Amino acid sequence: MRSRNLTRVWEGGNDLSCYTGAMDDPGFKDHLEQISERWARALAFAGYDAAIVTAGISRNYFLDDQSPPHRINPHFLQWCPSELAEGSALLIVPGRRSKLYFLQPDDYWHQAPELPGWAGEFEVEVCVDAAALLRNIERAALASGNHIAFVGEPGPGGPENFLTQDLNPSLLINHLHFERATKTAFELACMRAATAKAVRGHLAARAAFEQGLSEFQINLDYLAASEQLARELPYSNIVALNEHAGVLHYQHYDRSPPAEVRSFLIDAGGNHNGYAADITRTYASNPGSLFAELIGRLDAAQQSLIDHISPGTAYLDLHVDMHVRLAGILEEAGLVTCSAASAFEAGITETFLPHGLGHLIGLQTHDVGGQQSGIEGGVVPPPENYAALRLTRALEPGMPVTIEPGLYFIPQLLDRARNGASGDLIDWSLVDALIPFGGIRIEDNVVLTDDGVENLTRDAFGR
Repeated sequence: MRSRNLTRVWEGGNDLSCYTGAMDDPGFKDHLEQISERWARALAFAGYDAAIVTAGISRNYFLDDQSPPHRINPHFLQWCPSELAEGSALLIVPGRRSKLYFLQPDDYWHQAPELPGWAGEFEVEVCVDAAALLRNIERAALASGNHIAFVGEPGPGGPENFLTQDLNPSLLINHLHFERATKTAFELACMRAATAKAVRGHLAARAAFEQGLSEFQINLDYLAASEQLARELPYSNIVALNEHAGVLHYQHYDRSPPAEVRSFLIDAGGNHNGYAADITRTYASNPGSLFAELIGRLDAAQQSLIDHISPGTAYLDLHVDMHVRLAGILEEAGLVTCSAASAFEAGITETFLPHGLGHLIGLQTHDVGGQQSGIEGGVVPPPENYAALRLTRALEPGMPVTIEPGLYFIPQLLDRARNGASGDLIDWSLVDALIPFGGIRIEDNVVLTDDGVENLTRDAFGR
């Protein structure tokens, strides 16, 4: 029978073999050393002696006793890669072994989480009571210095439970967010594993599309093949047939297939140890159609663009380059009646590609710091005509990003273009015929290396 004490303490290095979830990746220890150094730099830069990082606690829906799936604070997750650490907290003191306060409630309503195997890398205190956990970590933090940062979400288990902590101080958070763009070897390994899950789902979804199944059933096949629950996904899957592919964040799943299936767009990801994969593919029912031709042209343009990435490449330059390439596709396919250069200069491509080329990816699908100018903070906003671009930084080795160009036929945007100054430069008969297909998006996750570019997505698909 489990002890009724409020807490139990293991010093790091003692036997934890009775607990599941062992971290068998030898890179995890190196990962912890690297992020320990980052946090030491950031805390010194911001003038803090220590930090308390909480995993967070779920909140019930309004007037309800049920809650949505809880997402662990990514700052906690980077140290402690477990989605089953709700209510836990971490004490980080530079120069000392970090201490994990692990909440293991004495609860017969829910399965209590097991202490993960990677906990052996920390000093550990297991608490069966949340209030005791908060009291204990506060006492330990105050003994570590006078200036303590609190990193986490306000609310239950948040800063009102402590006496002296500063909540998410900007100097500290900016420093951490800027450096988090560059991933450790362990983090990249997690992203490769997340990608492998996602690709298994994508292959099953394509087969379901070819069988004529509904959006609802395609999504179920994706989940089964990727071996993920919906709540474990890094984001809600976009499973769009026909004109639904023209809704950028299409959020429904029709239970019945359409009478005529023309196209299929799936934007669906994977999650491994809290790290995300974000992949999109588009397919045509008729391989000889103009829409299928456009998919092929966009795919080739995306791959050529990726081949031109090198250290120091400004992501905004890649975004602009993609619009230039898209203008060429529009000209080659006869969708515009002018030259590619004229289509680009007139801003016509912005009607067909209204979102950014991509974003940072890692612990969050849209990872933080994409527009940050440096470790101190500051923002480099995108140009007004590319306002949706999430990433304006220069790319460096170890920075995973998405490259996701699109070519859409969105009625709201087409209506504006039709009545705009450049409306007579578009072949509306061809465009109108493509509206029922919705649109195209092709998304890969890539990381710049010292030797070139690793395409995590294409490698998992086998190119």
